Order: sequence, then structure tokens, then C-alpha cells
Amino acid sequence: MTLLALNKPFGTICQFSPHPTRPSLAAWIDRPGVYPAGRLDADSEGLLLLTDDGRIQARIAEPERKLPKTYWAQVEGAFDPRAIATLRDGLDLGDFITQPCEAREIAPPDHLWTRDPPIRYRANIPTHWLEITLTEGKNRQVRRMTAAVGKPTLRLVRVAIGPINVFDQQLAPGQWRELGAEVLQQMLTFSGQRRSPRPR
Repeated sequence: MTLLALNKPFGTICQFSPHPTRPSLAAWIDRPGVYPAGRLDADSEGLLLLTDDGRIQARIAEPERKLPKTYWAQVEGAFDPRAIATLRDGLDLGDFITQPCEAREIAPPDHLWTRDPPIRYRANIPTHWLEITLTEGKNRQVRRMTAAVGKPTLRLVRVAIGPINVFDQQLAPGQWRELGAEVLQQMLTFSGQRRSPRPR
């Protein structure tokens, strides 16, 4: 039973097979027999877990397991407490209604790695950062949620999945680590309690 944590770089697609224009996971991981437990779209960065075990894959990926996933989103526009409240309460995205989630403004994370390439800077348009924790994970959900409240996402980083966070693992973009038996057990028995992914 294997569980790997990867800090997926911006632009990498969540598959091992070659892609005509983007790097795949094979550019970073040379471990045979593992596959992504859940997905992270190519334009998003951060924690991706990979496994060779179906139980772990189900624990991470299946929505009914309610495993929290925490994201930091840099969004366009000034801070709006009404938008935060709407995100928390759930909103209609047309094809589905999001479940209530945790959402709050956070300070710009100065310890976060630099994105390559960086987002386009526009001095006349403010940005701010949100921390959003979901227990569901539909395609491009965070981006769709922030756009629906008028705050398009410019940069999206997944920092934690259940008890595992990318800062504890000390992973630079493109680096991965095999997690030990204790972490595997935590993942299988995780109860929903979480601590902030921000390092002390």
C-alpha cells in the first residue's frame, strides 16, 4: 500500500500519459503503479496524492467520504464580506448547488512558492486571498464559485487534503515524497478535524 504526496506545478496535467502541449505527472514522478487520488486541474497548483490502493483512492476522491480539501485562492477585486458569506452558504452554479463550505479572507501568504509563470499584475485592479475548504470537489469548482460571486480566481493552490498539508511535507513544486504507514492510517480514519495548513 503506497501513498505519495506531490506538489503539482502549475501547468501539469493529472495524467501519466503524454500530452501534446503540457507536462504530465511523468515529468515529476518515476514511480510505477501509482495513480492520482482525485484530480487537480492543470492551471492549479499544490498538493496531489497518488496511490496504488483502491481504499485510499476512494477515501480521498469519493465525495460521500466528506474529506476536506483546503485551497488558497488569489482572487480579483476588493474584499467583499457578502461574497464570503455567499461562498459559505452555498450557491447555484447552474448544473449543481454547492454545499456549505468554510471560506475566509487570509493575508497574502508570503511563504508560498513563486508561480512559474507569475500571474499578470495589473496595478489598477486589487486582489486578495481566500482560504476555502470543501468536502466536495467537482470540476473547477473553486474557480466557478469565486467567479459566481464576481471574484475571478487568478491563482489557485491546494494546500491540504484531510490531515496532510503541503507545508508539513516541505515540498517544492515538482517534488514528491512517499508517506509512511502512520499517515496512511490517519488518512483512512480521518474524522474531519483539521488544523490550519499555515505553518507555525
